[in-house]
Amino acid sequence: MIEQVLLKKLSDFEDKSLLIVDDDNPFRERLARAMGKKGFIVTQAEGVKKGINSVKLKKPAFAVVDLRLNDGNGLEVVKEIQNSNGKSRIIMLTGYGNIPTAVAAIKEGAIDYLSKPADADDVEKALLADPNTKAEPPENPMSADRVKWEHIHRVFELCNRNVSETARRLKMHRRTLQRILSKRSPR
Repeated sequence: MIEQVLLKKLSDFEDKSLLIVDDDNPFRERLARAMGKKGFIVTQAEGVKKGINSVKLKKPAFAVVDLRLNDGNGLEVVKEIQNSNGKSRIIMLTGYGNIPTAVAAIKEGAIDYLSKPADADDVEKALLADPNTKAEPPENPMSADRVKWEHIHRVFELCNRNVSETARRLKMHRRTLQRILSKRSPR
């Protein structure tokens, strides 16, 4: 028998504040817009320092924190959130998922752990799910082609849109990369 996830509604929560801490600017912006449309009051931060400062200004009820940030580890932000508001629902996001980091995130107070790229529906389900039940697998998971496309574009953005540097880091031919970059995203 599969355990069903009990989802609460956002309207069940008095405080709808959501902090998104991620150094991948395009991803963070897209997620913030999508979560805003779902009714969350979104604040964004691009690193550990700004995330901690944001927590000190406004204790968020919800948080989505990337594990690896340019200026440190997202677990530092999770600790700060837990110290200021123990009832916060925190989701850890990472492109580098592994068991030890998942365990560390849960020990620090995160209620779930999602691999990047995660879409807004997956994040919303994780934030509103009952932490005592098992999460359902995603209804419409990304195709392998889409995951590959997202990863290539993330590396491209991290290399300041430099095709040659991106190709070198991805260990692929520059022209192959240019062809991939010129195509629309797969479904």
